[in-house]
Amino acid sequence: MASSPLPLRTAVLTALALAASGGLAAVGAAAWGIPRAMGAPPEELRRAADGSPHARAGRFHNTEPGIALSPATVPVALRAIALRRSGRPTRPVPLVGPATRTGGATTGGRTGGATAGGTTRATADRKSGATADATTRATAGDAARGATGRTAGGTTGGSAGELAVTWFGHSSVLLEIDGRRVLADPVWGERVSPSRLVGPRRLHPAPVPLDAVPPVDAVLISHDHYDHLDLPTVRALVADPRHGGAPFVVPLGIGAHLRAWGVPEGRIVELDWDGTAEVAGLTLVCAEARHFSGRGLRRDTTLWSSWAVAGPRHRAYFGGDTGYTAAFARAGARWGPFDLTLLPIGAYADLWPDIHMTPEESVTAHRDLRGRVLLPVHWATFNLGFHAWSEPVTRLGAAAERAGVPLALPVPGQRIDLTGPPPTADWWTPVA
Repeated sequence: MASSPLPLRTAVLTALALAASGGLAAVGAAAWGIPRAMGAPPEELRRAADGSPHARAGRFHNTEPGIALSPATVPVALRAIALRRSGRPTRPVPLVGPATRTGGATTGGRTGGATAGGTTRATADRKSGATADATTRATAGDAARGATGRTAGGTTGGSAGELAVTWFGHSSVLLEIDGRRVLADPVWGERVSPSRLVGPRRLHPAPVPLDAVPPVDAVLISHDHYDHLDLPTVRALVADPRHGGAPFVVPLGIGAHLRAWGVPEGRIVELDWDGTAEVAGLTLVCAEARHFSGRGLRRDTTLWSSWAVAGPRHRAYFGGDTGYTAAFARAGARWGPFDLTLLPIGAYADLWPDIHMTPEESVTAHRDLRGRVLLPVHWATFNLGFHAWSEPVTRLGAAAERAGVPLALPVPGQRIDLTGPPPTADWWTPVA
């Protein structure tokens, strides 16, 4: 497929910006692959938007108006940018990973001093050279074991559980519901950017190599931002025969990106808000979210969403990336109650109050959804806001305690069985 003018223009602008600091060789290395990473051309995206009641003139819109910012917000925002706190941990982030692998599948347990695979063989073009500190990883296993009363570990390669979840960092999670597995917003790349050399970089390696994730029944994507839709990860999942024909279930327009990257048409399911798909005995509902989209200079050309995942006995709600919205209460009334909600708590700022929730808003959203246990996502892995690294989870803990909301706070890579008490041990303060 021919490259579109928009990706080419963005690639050129990126190259010019890099020229002053890196020379032609650095420019070439940083700009390599940018047009393809940016996804489908505008004309392909327009086709999806034209058929939706939530789009006008090729762009999708939130149902709630944006929050008007006070003029005083501008100097405050500029000062926050100039004096931006690091947003990074001071020590290596603890991780829990698989002890052994057989034929690429995890057999469970925890790693001691093993190198953390930030990427897999199929994502070698973005492979991280970072390794996890052996002592930190061992400590993570001890903390998780103490919190749950049983041996902690990464994903299990056996049968999927009744209600379990593995958080890999940021918004990447593996849900196990009624014997099925759903992988949501998988991002194993080193950077969340179209460039291999420029853009937000991981604050910790992926705790589990992508080829150690057990076979999944479906892959969910919430929207097309780079920290939720990652080209190398998509390619690796498609190339891995263990996942068979597991479909990518996505909001409208993202199918065009996937097709541009070689995902077979038969493995793409695109839905508008309130649309449903039946996959392996699960009902997957595309739920309204309050956000935006775009992988280049043009915004809102694909839809954004949250997801309700309903099995015969259990239900979970994956928030993806969203601001607080009245749609949570509607989702709770229509598809709830939920045994588990996975809601974003990081990258909030006064500069964008309606696209990222604060931790306190996430607690309110959980209650709107009629959730039982809340597991926070969208924090710890990438520095995307102005707040300190551990501030989101610290504020969440205080808000949840006031509201009487049970939390699940796993170490990245830790699989937790939610048929028992969830882990709540504080693993973040020692490394904040």
